[in-house]
Amino acid sequence: MKLNARELRDIDENEVKIKLKHIKRRPIYFILENIYDTYNIGGLFRLADALAIEKIYLCGETEIPPNSRIKKASIGTYKVVPWVYKKSATEAIKELRDSRPANAGRQARMVRIIAVEQAKNSIRFGIGRFNIEEEINYTINRVVETVEKLRAIAPTHSKY
Repeated sequence: MKLNARELRDIDENEVKIKLKHIKRRPIYFILENIYDTYNIGGLFRLADALAIEKIYLCGETEIPPNSRIKKASIGTYKVVPWVYKKSATEAIKELRDSRPANAGRQARMVRIIAVEQAKNSIRFGIGRFNIEEEINYTINRVVETVEKLRAIAPTHSKY
């Protein structure tokens, strides 16, 4: 289903739900927790639509549609991308893991979780297809060392 920006803004939510059942979606899930910038949420809905992801989980203090800024920034894609609200990312991950068929093979049941976190002490790095193994190992080791240092000085850190 290809719609331009005007059609996305104007499409009726009930009408689109029927059409959505026929869209082949990729087994990718966005779990967004405590995203305070509603324009970023709208942008992630547009990205999710472009990638044809399975579902967005909006968690914690993240605003949900029909917030006017999400509607504006998403250009109506919040209507075509399946989404649900959960109290926490942990609850969303549990639902994802529990929803995999028990009788499916190991690969079919596996859910790979990749976290993207934004904080004052976040570590930025990039790994691309042209990185060699030594560069990747160096990056991994530096991340582990830095996290261990941060945990050692963080008074409120507790292990799960």
